[in-house]
Amino acid sequence: MSTATKAAPPPTRARGDVRGARRLFVVRELGIALALVLLIAVTTVYNPRFLNAQSRKDLMLGATILVVLAVGQAIVVITRNVDLSVGSVLGLSAFATGKLFLAMPDTPIVLALLAGIGLGVLCGVVNGALIAIARVPALVVTLGTLYVFRGIDYSWAAGQQINAADMPSGFKRMGTQTLLGVPVLALFAVAVLLIAGFYMRSYRSGRQLYAIGSDPAAARLSGIPVGWRVFTAMTVSGGLAGLAGVLYAARFGTLDAAAGNGIELQVVAAVVVGGVAIFGGSGSVYGAALGALLLSMIGSALPVLRIDPFWQQAVVGALILAAIGLDRALTARIAARLRGRRARGA
Repeated sequence: MSTATKAAPPPTRARGDVRGARRLFVVRELGIALALVLLIAVTTVYNPRFLNAQSRKDLMLGATILVVLAVGQAIVVITRNVDLSVGSVLGLSAFATGKLFLAMPDTPIVLALLAGIGLGVLCGVVNGALIAIARVPALVVTLGTLYVFRGIDYSWAAGQQINAADMPSGFKRMGTQTLLGVPVLALFAVAVLLIAGFYMRSYRSGRQLYAIGSDPAAARLSGIPVGWRVFTAMTVSGGLAGLAGVLYAARFGTLDAAAGNGIELQVVAAVVVGGVAIFGGSGSVYGAALGALLLSMIGSALPVLRIDPFWQQAVVGALILAAIGLDRALTARIAARLRGRRARGA
């Protein structure tokens, strides 16, 4: 009996460590939410019209595409990889949606959504295969496909521009309609966020993505199919970028080969600001969504506050540095706590 009693403490301490780490990361996400609320409060005091009905709608629409992309990017970054091709996939999918409606104006909206997601999944499969099978670093692969997919887009478009008049009225309404005051496009982002958050928290394969990001070699030794999980993460990111392309087409209507150009850096910034560790293994899709909201809000608030656009970029850069510094501090604090517990248990 005494032997069994002595064997119990280690699991209890481990659970305590995990709970402590989770509390720290929750505090980090709460910090982002607090910064978001503070920014909204200051801007509203300066200009009370900042949060009128039309402004609220514009703010939600402005954040929608970035949130969808940030959720996919967070899943990839948690596995210690990165997807720099999301902007090109978005542009390719958006233009493909416009071409689909030009060729078949009566195409159902659901079919257009599936076509855009399918094209994004195909791009994600290319990225995932090169990373998981050919063992090429994700940074190199997605930097290359960023230009390859964009080149295909430019070649396909050949200078053509698709206008809102070429889109069916039902598809254009989807980009402007609201449900209980919330834009329909924003509901897509909410659905994506909830599904991804539930999967990452509740499914074993979702938790394994964190193990891969924490230590890929240890995850492989423990029997986790690292290559397949990374391939799946890249495919999901590609699919969500394809969905973002269709939403982009519905919102803006006017499409050319430059759609989404450069947005990949905003997406990575949103994920890092949202508390997802750039070296993988920690963070959440909820934090990434908050980061996307904060960056979108900064883009809308600083012009209202009559601050030079240069400072917008400077603020985003400072947030990235602060997020990385905070992540390192939290990691060091958790490591110190674990060492202390082990020393006391020795």
